[in-house]
Amino acid sequence: MSYDEFVITVPGAEKGDIFLFTLSTCIWCKKTKALLAELGANYRYVDVDLVAGPAREEVMSAFETKNPDTSFPTIVLDGERVILGFDEDELKAYVAGK
Repeated sequence: MSYDEFVITVPGAEKGDIFLFTLSTCIWCKKTKALLAELGANYRYVDVDLVAGPAREEVMSAFETKNPDTSFPTIVLDGERVILGFDEDELKAYVAGK
């Protein structure tokens, strides 16, 4: 079982590959999603706390690879660049540059 089935895609303008590791209860995660929606960017996310079973180990492994401190939200841009936490200015600059 892959955690891919827990990944949610939010449609919008193509602004690069934006992937969020979030918690369903995290206010900063919700603010990040709202900002991306306001900017009209497409993105994908997984609420790590809602992943169950064997897929949980897989998502945690992928998450810890990008952020060993496992803080939320963790934003992965183009599979490489990582933003830890809600950073409005950095996200706006990234989306504007795409």
